[in-house]
Amino acid sequence: MIDPRALRDDPDRVRAAQARRGLSADVVDTALAADEERRTSIADFERLRAEQKQLSKQIPQASAEQKADLLARTKTLAADVKSAEAAQTAAEQDWREALMAIPNVAAEEAPAGGEDDYVVLETVGTPRDFAAEGFEPRDHVELGRILGAIDVERGAKVSGSRFYFLTGVGADLEMALTQLAMDQARANGFTTVIPPALVRPRAMEGTGFLGQAADDVYRIDGEDLYLVGTSEVPMAAYHSDEILDPSRFPLRYAAFSPCYRKEAGSHGKDTKGIIRVHWFDKVEMFVYTTLEESFAEHQRLLAWEKEFLDKLELAYRVIDVAAGDLGLSAQRKFDCEAWIPTQGRYRELTSTSNCTDFQARRLDIRGRFEGGTSPVATLNGTLCAMTRTIVAILETHQQADGSVRVPEALRPYLQGREVLKPVE
Repeated sequence: MIDPRALRDDPDRVRAAQARRGLSADVVDTALAADEERRTSIADFERLRAEQKQLSKQIPQASAEQKADLLARTKTLAADVKSAEAAQTAAEQDWREALMAIPNVAAEEAPAGGEDDYVVLETVGTPRDFAAEGFEPRDHVELGRILGAIDVERGAKVSGSRFYFLTGVGADLEMALTQLAMDQARANGFTTVIPPALVRPRAMEGTGFLGQAADDVYRIDGEDLYLVGTSEVPMAAYHSDEILDPSRFPLRYAAFSPCYRKEAGSHGKDTKGIIRVHWFDKVEMFVYTTLEESFAEHQRLLAWEKEFLDKLELAYRVIDVAAGDLGLSAQRKFDCEAWIPTQGRYRELTSTSNCTDFQARRLDIRGRFEGGTSPVATLNGTLCAMTRTIVAILETHQQADGSVRVPEALRPYLQGREVLKPVE
């Protein structure tokens, strides 16, 4: 959640951030009113509690006649104290709920608007001109069939729509991408992690995935558990309720996990192939650092994502995501979108977000600094989302006979293979 001091000291800045997201500022006014009610209830309780203590001290010294009166007043006051305490508890809850409803304050640099209002920051590489090469590119579904790499028909038979099997070189390709990503992460000081894919509600709420994103989350019936849509969730909760040593910052983790998403609201979109699926594997970078250092770390995460895409020899662009498309927790977000030849457009492959101290406040993650303890900053960045990356590799590096050239950086992880050949 946002810093309460920012809300009290500069509510207009929070209102302006809401406007850039295309959201109402009513939540700001609601939170301010709840804060005022909370403060009043605290003062009322403390005043009555002090009066109760004062009366208790008077009783032993009082005469018999005074004592009866004091005892009667004490009884009445005890009921008032109990009522004031209940009012304070309710006001505290209302204040917390109001504060939790406010998204992270979007960076002033983030473009205003919604999904289509992004700004292109950089374009890297040139999409292949297949016409100049004399052949029509096949889509990843056809290539997957030719190579014996992707089986969407049996995926649908076994599990339903938006499921698939990776077979043969398809499975090999995911394993190779995972190893390449993890090796790069280790080389840059990340600790490799395999986290749980099931988490308790607090981890989901703490990372902002039970708010506006709740419709896209799978909940296990009869269990107080959720399937994660990204390992950002367990990695953010990894240090929940802890006080960290800033001398160890940045704490960098690279987590491999399956990810599950309902893809709510995507009816009719990307129904063919493995662009938009209910389950995929991913390597996610996650960082704990100071608020002051988080902005530079965000740029480093973006640079590592670009480095990985460069190794795969893909054409891509970097966009500055608009405020209305940031999600609840992010202060700023950059996406790397790869060119998909058969779609004739760029599609998101990786994303990196600076969540500042928003998630840390929700999950009570602090650092011990000279002036005391205070919330740390958290950042996340996708290094490799497997299915979309496989799509981009197959379509970008395909050859006229249906084979696929293997990017040089991947060859050591694919037993030295330079080409993925059609199966007989």
